[in-house]
Amino acid sequence: MATFISVPLKKSSEVDLVKPLSKFVTATYPAGEEQGEYIRAVEELNKLRKNALGRPLDKHESSLEILLRYYDQLCAVEPKFPFSDNQLCLTFTWKDAFDKGSLFGGSVKLALASLGYEKTCVLFNAAALASQIASEQNLDNDEGLKAAAKYYQLASGAFGHIKDTVLSALNREPTMDISPETVGTLSLIMLAQAQEVFFLKATSDKMKDAVIAKLANQAADFYGDAFKQCQYKDNLPKEVLPVLAAKHCIMQANAELHQSVLAKQKKRFGEEIARLQHAAELVKTVASRYDEYVSVKDLSDKINRALTAAKKDNDFIYHDRVPEVKDLEHIGKAALVKATAITPPLSQKFTDLFEKMVPMAVQQSMSIYNQRKAETVNRLVGSMREATNLCNGVLASLNLPAALEDLSGDSIPQSIAEKARSIVQQGGLQSIEQLIKDLPELLTRNREILDESLKMLDDEETTDNELRTKFNQRWNRTPSGDLYKPLRAEGTNFRNVLDKAVQADQVVRDRYGAHCDMITLLCKPEDELNAAIPSANPTKTLQGSEVVNVLRSQLAQLDEMKKERETLEGEIKAVTFDMSTAFLTALAQDGAINEEQLSLSQLDQLYGAYNQRVQATLRTQEELLGQVQTSHQEFSSLKQSNTEANQREEVLKKLASAHDSYVEISSNLREGTKFYNDLTEILLKFQNKCSDIVFARKTERDELLKELQQSIAREPSAPNFNVPAYQSTPAAGPTPAPRTVFPLQPQQPQQAQQQPPAKPQPPARPPPPSFSPQAASTPPTNTPPTGPPTNNPPPMAPPSQAQGPPYPTYQGYPGYFQMPMGYNPYAYGQYNMPNMPNIPYMPYQATPGQGGYPGAPPAGQPYPGYPQQPPQQQPYYPQQ
Repeated sequence: MATFISVPLKKSSEVDLVKPLSKFVTATYPAGEEQGEYIRAVEELNKLRKNALGRPLDKHESSLEILLRYYDQLCAVEPKFPFSDNQLCLTFTWKDAFDKGSLFGGSVKLALASLGYEKTCVLFNAAALASQIASEQNLDNDEGLKAAAKYYQLASGAFGHIKDTVLSALNREPTMDISPETVGTLSLIMLAQAQEVFFLKATSDKMKDAVIAKLANQAADFYGDAFKQCQYKDNLPKEVLPVLAAKHCIMQANAELHQSVLAKQKKRFGEEIARLQHAAELVKTVASRYDEYVSVKDLSDKINRALTAAKKDNDFIYHDRVPEVKDLEHIGKAALVKATAITPPLSQKFTDLFEKMVPMAVQQSMSIYNQRKAETVNRLVGSMREATNLCNGVLASLNLPAALEDLSGDSIPQSIAEKARSIVQQGGLQSIEQLIKDLPELLTRNREILDESLKMLDDEETTDNELRTKFNQRWNRTPSGDLYKPLRAEGTNFRNVLDKAVQADQVVRDRYGAHCDMITLLCKPEDELNAAIPSANPTKTLQGSEVVNVLRSQLAQLDEMKKERETLEGEIKAVTFDMSTAFLTALAQDGAINEEQLSLSQLDQLYGAYNQRVQATLRTQEELLGQVQTSHQEFSSLKQSNTEANQREEVLKKLASAHDSYVEISSNLREGTKFYNDLTEILLKFQNKCSDIVFARKTERDELLKELQQSIAREPSAPNFNVPAYQSTPAAGPTPAPRTVFPLQPQQPQQAQQQPPAKPQPPARPPPPSFSPQAASTPPTNTPPTGPPTNNPPPMAPPSQAQGPPYPTYQGYPGYFQMPMGYNPYAYGQYNMPNMPNIPYMPYQATPGQGGYPGAPPAGQPYPGYPQQPPQQQPYYPQQ
């Protein structure tokens, strides 16, 4: 059966998608049916991930379908959630597919807060599973061959797609299994195996030998390219390289075999033999080098039979010259395979769980459009309100319409009485004072939220800088200072907004202080208000005069204009238009959204006519105010001027102005309260965003610290250094005689043990002590010798456990253990030692309490008390 390479799956840690994605949905979309639908979709996405990655997958098409569905859903959901902005607290951890791990270091894994990383790893698993499914197919029938070719081409396309996108998706160095070099090699391997499947299909279909030869030659070429890519790299398991080399030779041998048939048909018998000989050499190479990986017995027998028959026929019949292999015509190539293009959706049953949710690009464009729309509405409404306030101010300065109503000079003008009742109905002074009192509390709350949010960023950035200083180049993640620049810019903008709001609050307070007395007067009962207004001489002679009628007519027109403005303001605020359709269309057509052009064009269509109507009311007001001022001058000249009348008119003017100021101050304070409350919601979202990114950074920091600790633990505790020559063991030396061990020179306890250099002829040694089996198993105790030092080397201290000579241990003689090479427990009293060249041999002096050593036996006889080895086997090294 043919041998095919399949790829193992990567393993992922469990990730909770529900909490961060639901949090974003809740913060972005208002409560309602739409929000509930999106939260349910998030839960389904989490289930889909668990099905795809949280359990072992069968080598079946249904398992691959689950993986492809999850990959398609990731591609669909990527533009709809702010994964790239680190707003979501999601970290994906994956292990290297080819790393088996170690006892202490664990397996290689990488944790990143990147959806592109998750997509890459899921696609890798899809390609790996496709290769496993293909390798399980029955290649003896057409269905199995077609399925295998399909899955190998899918795997090749997936690996190739990873090669092109992995670096941009991760923005950092990936693990070895998904590096561009590794997945590029895997893509070629899968393509070569797909080509081999087509070769098997052509062979089973008994197609022409010329076609089969080209298919096999192309497969050999693919295998050769894959072999070259990973020949000098250690990024794939060691079993892959010999299989690729064997497959290259096998496919080339098949190509030569079928091309030889073609040569025979063309009566080129010498070429037939040359090609068969080349094929036989290739198969022989495989059998000799890679037999444990690939079996070529059947192919070898087939080639040898054909070669034997061809030689026999040529020797007896044709006598055709056999050319050299290098002189043979090159075999053509035919590539019938192509890597499958990775264009989502790859799953046949894919349905987007977030189909109704617009992409983040559209959401951002909608947000900017809504800001532009609000600015347009505020500009139009603000210009009308400003003009109305100007009109009220001018009329108040002219004491209109109170001057026309106060012709009697001793009663409250009706307009002033109505304004007083209006103030009382709106809450009077208490309402304004309560609003002014609430503003500092709202401001303080917003400042605290903003300060706390920025403090989280500061603390995390400080920690990141400290660790970067500590680990230097090893701390290879994006600096927090660079990552937090958009958030800090947003925080600075919020602080500027708050500072401007404080200034606006002070302006409102100053204005309230200026009109507080008159507003208080308007809040008093009618009789007290009437008593506070000075009386004047009656001017009943002006009742019914033409100038009074003209003024009243002009004032009526101004009132009508104000009502029209109120209606126009309501219409402007009620304008709605769904720009998401336009943005989606632009995104689908161009791949990007020119928000400014689209928004300005649409806003001009929506508010162009309203802008013209607002400008018309401004021109009308300007004309009417001019007429009113002219008529008022004529009216003032007809009135009798005296001090009392002037005082009364002055008070009436202040009362009218106080009413207008009260209305404006109340409106400003309510707008300020609403502003602070709305800003609180925005700042809370900003705080959540800061909290999420800080948590994500903390998780990433912990993972990186863990990796650094593991890498540091795997490093040697001291740098490499050159050992002095006298301490190093010679690389090579003369072969010692059997059963001979080089002695070690005894050293003082404070000195490091040194091994003397090997000598051509080892010196004689004193006889070893005789140990009984019981003594060999019981550690002896001995007291160190005391007394003046002698010239003799000190005797060796008894070992901590019974030691035997460096001989093999034989059954029936317990207690004799194997010793390391070069160890000699009797290394004392040697002749010509390196550090004692002139000291003669001294006989051993026994330590008190220790028996002496027996004398050496005659030459050729064994030591007494030791088992005698079989004479036919005297190895130098102990036998295991």
